[in-house]
Amino acid sequence: MDTRHTDTQSVILPVHDAEPWLDECLRSVLQQDFQGSMELSVFNDASRDKSMTIIEKWKVKLEGSGIPVVVGGHSWPSPRGVGYSKNQAIAQSSGSYLCFLDSDDVMMPQRVRLQHEAAVRHPTSIIGCQVRREPPNSTERYTRWINQLASDQLLTQGVPEDLLFFYDHLRRGGGVVRVDQSLLLYRFRPDAATHAVLESTIWTHRVCFLEERALRHWTTFTIWNAGRQGRRLYRSLSEGARRKVVAFCDVDEKKIKKGFYCYEESQERPKPRVPILHFRAARPPFIICVKLDLTGGAFEDNLRSLRLQEGQDFLHFS
Repeated sequence: MDTRHTDTQSVILPVHDAEPWLDECLRSVLQQDFQGSMELSVFNDASRDKSMTIIEKWKVKLEGSGIPVVVGGHSWPSPRGVGYSKNQAIAQSSGSYLCFLDSDDVMMPQRVRLQHEAAVRHPTSIIGCQVRREPPNSTERYTRWINQLASDQLLTQGVPEDLLFFYDHLRRGGGVVRVDQSLLLYRFRPDAATHAVLESTIWTHRVCFLEERALRHWTTFTIWNAGRQGRRLYRSLSEGARRKVVAFCDVDEKKIKKGFYCYEESQERPKPRVPILHFRAARPPFIICVKLDLTGGAFEDNLRSLRLQEGQDFLHFS
């Protein structure tokens, strides 16, 4: 029997050793200006610090303000991970709308209200928002980039620990919508769960999704970057996708003078040689393997000079 309440918003909060940030995080739940029905679903993933004491303190405050709090956890000696904790928090919740919150992050007071309004308008979409980072200069380029993405560009993004869910949602025909206000303060921590996901695992899933969503629709394409990242992408592609690569392009005269990249690991004979061209001599569509804001604006100026449309003429993969 479905026990979910159609008008209830459940805030999903996995917790593991979050004592330094949990007070501010839970205060931001209390300060939401959402006037509808809202609950908080917390799952404690084997915390060894005072997280549970803080949760119980805020449970009294939140329920005193009309926000029910469901608290779960497990007795295993070691944590099961953020994915497991999110799933358990969802299972014990009762709302039909789910708002995900990390224990070291802070919501702006209007977050639940504005994202809930967007979810009602777009019932088959994941609803995102613009974000701020703490400290302010951490991942500055990435934060600025994701906050400025156009709606159709959101379909190629995803947070590492949620990547498979995100891709599966898109495969099922779901959409992605962003509320263009900064509604969340993300703390950057080197030991955060996002960084525990193997980079090679993330890379493999991203390459597979790139082939599925874009490359299968292109008859040929150019990889923008004849350096390490561009060559890595080429080697990571399936054989069919590699055959569609007509060139690498770059601005580095040494790479261009070399004339080609030879795929030494190939079993083909003769081994594939892919031309290396100046970017103005190359033809779109491009897969761009160049990090933003690292060339004093030179790369961005070069790209803008071609007057291309992102999503149609090029995609970022860096």
